[in-house]
Amino acid sequence: MSRIIMQPSGKSVECAYGDTVLMALEKAGYALPNNCRAGACGECKVKVTAGQFDQGMVLDMALSQEERRQGYGLMCMAKPISDELTIEWGTEDAKPKLFPPREDALFVVTDKRPLADRVVELRLRPVGQPIRYWPGQYVTLGNPRADIPPRAYSISNAPRPDGELVLQVARADGGTTSNWVHDKLNIGESVKLSGAYGTFIGDPGVDTPVLCLAAGTGLAPILALTEAALRRGFRKPVTLLFSARTQADVYSQGLMAWWRTKHRAFDYKITLTREEREGHLTGRVDAVLPGLFPDLSKHTIFVAGSPEFVETCATTVKALGAKTEHIHTEGFFAQQQPEIPDAAHLLSF
Repeated sequence: MSRIIMQPSGKSVECAYGDTVLMALEKAGYALPNNCRAGACGECKVKVTAGQFDQGMVLDMALSQEERRQGYGLMCMAKPISDELTIEWGTEDAKPKLFPPREDALFVVTDKRPLADRVVELRLRPVGQPIRYWPGQYVTLGNPRADIPPRAYSISNAPRPDGELVLQVARADGGTTSNWVHDKLNIGESVKLSGAYGTFIGDPGVDTPVLCLAAGTGLAPILALTEAALRRGFRKPVTLLFSARTQADVYSQGLMAWWRTKHRAFDYKITLTREEREGHLTGRVDAVLPGLFPDLSKHTIFVAGSPEFVETCATTVKALGAKTEHIHTEGFFAQQQPEIPDAAHLLSF
């Protein structure tokens, strides 16, 4: 057993043998930013000022050799090998925000249906206690006994009393787990989920107009955040812009249309990048956004999708006046980039 000390607060947590620093922090409720949980994205990078740790296998693009020499590490893979490990975190380290994640929670697949050409939706009910989570978080799903590695999938619904989780799984070329979900996982089967993980979650104190940008199954956490906000009566305007290649890739339009009818503050738009369709915008988000929102200086922005999509959107909204501290992003390393080895902030509105 080691102790993780967070500075500057001085708070500490116990780290069980075999756990990573990130796991120990999460079990104690601390929301260290993270995404891939596999040493690939670099979001959980912090400086270690005292103690020793085994960094494990990480990618140089996520943690450079120079950063290693300066004492930085990726906490999703780092395991303490000294009695104490001190990390620099900044002022946020003193604020517990997360529900402790659970491992191998048993669920039953109660429904499975196609949403789009390459996306299926799973509905899962817990057999025991529900997994507690914040909208925008994700769980991991797989079947190690059948050599199906766990992969991260965002929960697309806000928490419900019965504990049901809804996942939207895109088929990834060469993706062992997503192909198993699409082709072999059947209604009625039992699966084990771990989580919830991630810090793309919500701050109920947000009091500005909100713009949500999503591509592909990046729509999933955006739907959960939006549902939670509308359910609690958020009154500022909320606009969701969904980018898809073609009409065949569009899904959940019925739900968004229902929200627009029921909630006066909500609106949505769909833009297609590879075809033109009546009733939809045409073009990439960076091309259509300036015509929709020439001034984003007073908006809070939420972006989810592939890392490339997220980067493009962040650059675009900054050019339109959005403040950096009001831009919240989620890049889907695991779901959309299976070639990265087993590679998903407190946000909400």
